[in-house]
Amino acid sequence: MVLSELKIGELAKVVKISNVNSVKDRLTAMGLTEGVKITLVRLAPFSDPIEIKLRGFYMAIRKVDADKIYVEKL
Repeated sequence: MVLSELKIGELAKVVKISNVNSVKDRLTAMGLTEGVKITLVRLAPFSDPIEIKLRGFYMAIRKVDADKIYVEKL
C-alpha cells in the first residue's frame, strides 16, 4: 500500500521509496528512509499535502510524492 492510502492516526513502516530522481534524495535527506515508522497526522483539503510524523518531527509532503512511498501498516 502507498502512504497516501493510510487513514489519519495509522502507524506504518516505510518499505520502499520509488526511485524518482531528486524526490527520493530530498525525502531521504529529511529522514524519510526505508524502515522508519511514520504516523499519518492529517490531510489538507483535497488530500494535498499530507502531514506525517516521523523521528519526533512533523513533515508535510505532496500527495504525488506520497503515492511513491510504499508502507506496511503496523
